[in-house]
Amino acid sequence: MSQWKQIQQLDMKFLEQVDYFYDDNFPMELRQVLANWIESQDWETATNHEAMATVLFNNFLIQLERQCTQEQNFLHRHNLKRIFHQIQLRYKANPQHLSAVISNCLREERRIISAASMQEQGPLEKSMQNSAALEKQKNLDNRVAVIRSSVQLLDQAVKHLEDMQDDFDFRYKTLQLRDPVERNSQNMKQEVMALQEILNRLDYKRKEILSKMADVIKEIDALVASQLMPELQEWKRRQQIACIGGPVLTGLDQLQNWFTMTAQSLFQIKRQLDKLDELIVKVTYESDPIPLQRPQMEEQVKYLIYHLIKSSFVVEKQPCMPTHPQKPLIIKTQVQFTTKVRLLVKLPEVDYQLKVKTTFDKDLPSGKVTRQFFIPTNNTKVMDVEESSNGCLSVEFRHLQLKEKKCMSGAKGNEGPLTVTEELHSLSFEAMLCLQGLDIDLETCSLPLVVISNVSQLPAGWASVMWYNLLTDEPKNLAFFSNPPRASWSQLSEVLSWQFSSFAGRGLNKEQLSMLGDKLLGQHASYNDCQVSWSKFCKENIPGKSFSFWLWLDSILELIKKHLLPVWIDGYIMGFVSKEMERALLKDREPGTFLLRFSESHLGGITFTWVEQESGEAKFISVEPYTKNRLSALPIADIIRDYKVIADGIVPENPLKFLYPDIPKDEAFGKHYNSQPNRVCPYIPTILIPISLNTTPPPCSSPEPPLSPEMSHMLSEHISAYEIESVMSSL
Repeated sequence: MSQWKQIQQLDMKFLEQVDYFYDDNFPMELRQVLANWIESQDWETATNHEAMATVLFNNFLIQLERQCTQEQNFLHRHNLKRIFHQIQLRYKANPQHLSAVISNCLREERRIISAASMQEQGPLEKSMQNSAALEKQKNLDNRVAVIRSSVQLLDQAVKHLEDMQDDFDFRYKTLQLRDPVERNSQNMKQEVMALQEILNRLDYKRKEILSKMADVIKEIDALVASQLMPELQEWKRRQQIACIGGPVLTGLDQLQNWFTMTAQSLFQIKRQLDKLDELIVKVTYESDPIPLQRPQMEEQVKYLIYHLIKSSFVVEKQPCMPTHPQKPLIIKTQVQFTTKVRLLVKLPEVDYQLKVKTTFDKDLPSGKVTRQFFIPTNNTKVMDVEESSNGCLSVEFRHLQLKEKKCMSGAKGNEGPLTVTEELHSLSFEAMLCLQGLDIDLETCSLPLVVISNVSQLPAGWASVMWYNLLTDEPKNLAFFSNPPRASWSQLSEVLSWQFSSFAGRGLNKEQLSMLGDKLLGQHASYNDCQVSWSKFCKENIPGKSFSFWLWLDSILELIKKHLLPVWIDGYIMGFVSKEMERALLKDREPGTFLLRFSESHLGGITFTWVEQESGEAKFISVEPYTKNRLSALPIADIIRDYKVIADGIVPENPLKFLYPDIPKDEAFGKHYNSQPNRVCPYIPTILIPISLNTTPPPCSSPEPPLSPEMSHMLSEHISAYEIESVMSSL
């Protein structure tokens, strides 16, 4: 089943996550009409190869144009043509950007499919998607709507007050124009009494409006403090979790709606207060409530507007290198990175040039880090109205770079207690907004960044990003790694599973996580309460090995991503299983039953073990791990199909029959076989075969690399070249 068909069969809560990342950059209509073709292309590789990206871009346009001509529905054809021209204009100058966008969409789809297939969600993911949060959002919707309605009623009340005052003003001025001789007449006295009655009603109405206005301002203040700001903080926390592979980030459009409606209510109240100020110019009197109460209320409204808009300036997309879209917050010097900021308050008055300036390490205390950086490119851009985000103001910096400042003393590198990847930095954004007499200095900053100078530092840098964003929600704790806190295994295991669902399209189950827990912590009855130190996770070597736990795990992720992805997604790699458990699983199985697991002794290696019966006893045979160099020459599915063991005087045979527990080998891996024998071609076919040589069977045999020079020499001692070619040709 295609990936897109799997997506369409998901529950609504997962489909909403899919809806989030399909926008004008890559409309979902294109994903639908070109589903199979899109999934058959290597977008990820094209992200880093301009020539390949250009070819894919041109082929993409050809495929889309073909769909336009074949579409029978007039409206659909019209929309596809419109999208065709948009895509052509948007990516013509940078085809790699399209490859990156599509690659990211496909990756997020795999992550969502993996999350949907998991039997249980972890505690972090549950906290992001619980029903109580949905109930809070509904309550916030209602409160914002009630406030908006109350402000509209106040508008009508102020208008009515203005009409009453105009009536009073007209009567009063008319009375003043009367002949002084008539002032003591009975008729005049009645008019004065009527005028006094209007003034009393006017005074009552003014007090009533001010009282209601104070109540609304108080309600807005409470709304902002008790719900709106906490919702913003929760969104920022969800953004942190999304950065390290957690659930897709949603909710910013909803936040913008709440911020905008609240700001509109405040600006409307400010205009009402201005109107009241105009009214007292015409009519005022002793104990008039407007001059007594209005100034304080106006200051309160200005304060709320200032802090609401200031808080609405957020980093929508954290800094990220396009070459590593799944590892944000890591920046390599002299490599372009992108970031995006957004103003959540949408007001017509703001639709003008608002310049945003970026600064690197603006508030970094001196002496905290040994390396200093600067942005050599243009660091100022103007915010624009973005149609795809409900008309919000935003700006995306796409071509930022970092350069390291040369120290005057000539010293370079990290000389302090922290490693390069433990040094944290920040990117600040500043703008000045002048709005309705208010000067609002906007400022926000990215989450802490790790700056590297070599891609070899990427795994350690990503470990720092994960550890920080897992354990703290402080945006500016740049000294975090001076004394990093411990993580509970329940927290860490969930994040590790996210790495596999995000990078490799399939998360880890309980059994796989249990094996990782054994490897990191030793065997425990319960891991959830165990605490893991930063040093044990990333810095200390595994006992008896020359690498750390995280470096070992990251090398496996890279191996899956580049060489094992389809088989991993299908769930045919057990992966994380100890040798003891491996034997327990295979012991009572049919001869030739095998399983795939990752090597514990090699970085980025995968091996398979099968069981044979010898004199009524189970015999377990494992091969030397296959690493990226071998798998680049021969895919794992083809290795399993063609694997042979050669023993003294015995014709080579494939001992692999069933994938654990009892799946026929070809049924499991058949669709992933790359090379099929050509029965039509008149030539005798030849194929590359992985062979294990077993002249004197030891307890555990190991293969040499397929057809290496050493293998050829060893084979020639037992079998002639003609016999080898004949055997291979007959397979």
